Amino acid sequence: MLSGRAPAHCRPTVVATAAGAGAESGDAMSTRKTIVAGAALALVVGLGGCSTGAAIDSTQPAAPAPAAVEPSPEVAASDAPESDPDAESAAEVGEYLDYYDGAIAETPGLKVLFFHASWCPKCRALDEDINANDIPAGMTIFKVDFDTATDLKQKYGVTLQTTIVYVDDDGDVLTKGVLYNDTTLRALIAAAP
Repeated sequence: MLSGRAPAHCRPTVVATAAGAGAESGDAMSTRKTIVAGAALALVVGLGGCSTGAAIDSTQPAAPAPAAVEPSPEVAASDAPESDPDAESAAEVGEYLDYYDGAIAETPGLKVLFFHASWCPKCRALDEDINANDIPAGMTIFKVDFDTATDLKQKYGVTLQTTIVYVDDDGDVLTKGVLYNDTTLRALIAAAP
């Protein structure tokens, strides 16, 4: 899938201290420095834990990386954990990809072209909802640049952003619609042929 929002622990939190509040005008510069330093420290601490979700203690020496452990060739296949078929089917989700030449012919399953413009608020809303939810297994949504894909717009008679076009393996239209008033993945799925 395309990029989404950063996890909450990766979003910086800026905290300003009230040090020097009510101070004399001669201390104004000192107060500003304290606030800026406090904000910078909060930003560094907030971003420092992004990769692990934990704060970094810079006073402790870094621990060496653990050595890679390779499985022993003596481990028999019967000793390997059994796979859970329910977990595998739950992990199967559709895809959301940028459109490229040949994408329709190369992609199995249900294919949807989503004509998106970066400047269109409704397109951005649908894009965010697609990224925030699981696309059904067997469905691929192709994000088509509305501003540059003039050949595809002409082929499919697209005149508005948020237009979706379901196509078959040959690129022929199965159904199409405009999701301007309901910019949700649910609406896109409901429009399927």
